[in-house]
Amino acid sequence: MSDLAVASDVVDIEDKMPLEECWSEKTVYQRLCNTRDAHPSRPAVSFQLKSGPKDKSVTLNWTELTRRITQAANLFRSLGIGETDVVAYLLPTSHETLITLMGGMTAGVVAPVNPTLEPKQIAALLNETGAKVLVTMRAFPKTEVAQLANQALSMAPKVKTVIEVDLLPHLSPPLSWIVPLIRPKVKKTHSATVMEFNAALAGQNADSLDFEENLDDRFCANFHTGGTTGMPKIAQHRHSGVLYNGWLGSELLYTSKDVILCPLPLFHVFAAYPIWAGVLFSGAHMVLPTPAGYRGDGVFDNFWKLIERWQATFMVTVPTAAAALMQRPVDADISTLESTFCGSAPLPVELFKRFQEATGVSILEGYGMTEATCLVSANPRQGEKRVGSVGFRFPFTDVKILHCAEDGSINKECGVDEVGEICISNPGVAVGETYTDPTKNVGLFADGTHLRTGDLGRIDAEGYLWITGRAKDLIIRGGHNIDPAMIEEALAGHPDVAFVGAIGQPDEKAGEIPCAYVELIEGATATSDDLMAFAQENVPERAAVPKHLEIMGELPKTAVGKIFKPDLRRMAITRVYNGALREADISAHISAVLEDKKLGLVAHVCKIEGELTDEAVQGVLGNFARPWVWDTNY
Repeated sequence: MSDLAVASDVVDIEDKMPLEECWSEKTVYQRLCNTRDAHPSRPAVSFQLKSGPKDKSVTLNWTELTRRITQAANLFRSLGIGETDVVAYLLPTSHETLITLMGGMTAGVVAPVNPTLEPKQIAALLNETGAKVLVTMRAFPKTEVAQLANQALSMAPKVKTVIEVDLLPHLSPPLSWIVPLIRPKVKKTHSATVMEFNAALAGQNADSLDFEENLDDRFCANFHTGGTTGMPKIAQHRHSGVLYNGWLGSELLYTSKDVILCPLPLFHVFAAYPIWAGVLFSGAHMVLPTPAGYRGDGVFDNFWKLIERWQATFMVTVPTAAAALMQRPVDADISTLESTFCGSAPLPVELFKRFQEATGVSILEGYGMTEATCLVSANPRQGEKRVGSVGFRFPFTDVKILHCAEDGSINKECGVDEVGEICISNPGVAVGETYTDPTKNVGLFADGTHLRTGDLGRIDAEGYLWITGRAKDLIIRGGHNIDPAMIEEALAGHPDVAFVGAIGQPDEKAGEIPCAYVELIEGATATSDDLMAFAQENVPERAAVPKHLEIMGELPKTAVGKIFKPDLRRMAITRVYNGALREADISAHISAVLEDKKLGLVAHVCKIEGELTDEAVQGVLGNFARPWVWDTNY
């Protein structure tokens, strides 16, 4: 493990050996076998279905895990999966999810799908990836994954085989006796062949692959983006990008003695690569608490007890989860905990301070993205952690702050502390082939070399990277650019505020004006008027003070805890357009705001009564920038 405390240490690591000598393996399966040989009987992964500190758990050591992954890869090949064919999975988190991830990468291309999506979205992803095999859940109480899969499969005819994972073996009596009696019944509505996961694996060779791996650094994974700024895209990952993330984990974060508590989903790159691939390289031990991770019943309430149970040295979190944990007492011995890795969204300064005071452990805030096979930068484990920054670039990652034209040509490279678009180059970036849809790659690379992230940021004099917002999130008020992070950071300083989402709401005169949605901490009493007064005093730019501020019970979030701003924009468009229609005495309302691939968010207008012409509605809604159409369902 290398020491990294200051920015110059990154260069020292790079000078120590060239990238091609940092690891010898060509595929993730080769790395798995090498880790098994180094640590055959050490625990690799543990899973507990329920969240209690004494609930049943199952642990696989490196030898057992390798045998299961070998069987999975052989099974997929026997089902007609070649190296360019896709195995998709729609699963919560468990051993079986990890086995499918690794087996799918080894046999062909694996495509994780978020099980919180709607059936139409799931089907669209299955169709777009061309998946031939889907691994999903057998019907189980308190989850509708099997039902979602069944509905999606009726719209995804390319899927020929469905392999169902049953979570029943992870339960103890009496629940293991009760579940078969209350298991939901799902009527099959598709034509794919259905197999049971464990039975299918049992018939396969566990000692070695039945086929020869291609060592030419092929694509091995398709991950869809989180879609916080629009419709999801599908990013392609090569073996080398996964191995690079794993090498970074073992070089800078974990050793074989570490135990990592990871309540994040394995359909997301954060858990799959920086965490799991880092464990794969280092020989550490990953613990998966409940299928739903942080969203599982009792996970937040039992979290500190789970740290004590597993003697965890490292925990993984996101800002939304960290905030929830800070609303609960540290009610267990967490003295083994050494580090906390946090990503997916900027971390409020006050939350960082509260977490450190409560746990005695600092948070390592990092930065990554699906399009780069994840890791880009992180605060140093040994050095100064600058709260609010995402730390130093990782070795063999180049970060530039640029102003680019639409076609990717560079207009300007920014200096120290100058804000521009963050553009990156590293072994995880597939230049020219980042997305499966070639049209999405047009203009995506600065000067043909560096991935344009769409994030705005700056690099300070000591080499720390700071994210200041999303380029697409900018609020453009009468031609004046307002960074929503300015509003969010100011309001997050109020003691009653847990999370803030700032967006631009439609305005007839200015195009957009600032709007803020707020989630309060449990038991808070602040009102909208209180927070508006606070914003007027603390937002540093007058033009950025919200013109509308709304408190919500919970802000919409993605499965990994990011505030889902498209939903906030939909709410704002609906509210503003309905208000304009009422004021003009137009007998219509907004029934939905839906995403269009070419037009973005489009308001759908429904007539309330009587005759209504296009001209009447256009005379009102035509004053706004966002388009509208008639809702044909009414």
